[in-house]
Amino acid sequence: MPRDTVFGSGISFPMRLGPDGRVAVSEGPENIREAVRVILLTEAGERLQLPEFGGGAGRFLFEPNTVGTRRRVQERIEEALGRWEPRIALQDVSVEEDPDDPQAALATVRYQLVANRAAEQVSVRVQLAS
Repeated sequence: MPRDTVFGSGISFPMRLGPDGRVAVSEGPENIREAVRVILLTEAGERLQLPEFGGGAGRFLFEPNTVGTRRRVQERIEEALGRWEPRIALQDVSVEEDPDDPQAALATVRYQLVANRAAEQVSVRVQLAS
């Protein structure tokens, strides 16, 4: 069975041109990693036909970088991925203070691909107090 049938395929994120000058496409585990990032970085209301879509990390902008805020970010990530990405099984979501920026947090999502149980990980930076 082709990889794009099992894992999916779509326009790469961030959108870019491929070596042939056409819009690049991602497939397989890379497509899922990109989809996770899209979910986490999309705010509710950004997608016109799907206004509830997204992880809403931006809603925490101006929040203090405290354990409580990071816990709420973690819960929001778990909720969003559980709702919008059926190709993964969440293993762990950790949100820790960014060692390089006291006003940001690093969210690390560890998951297994449902199709083959391969372990994967995605990290995103979440801007908090500014």
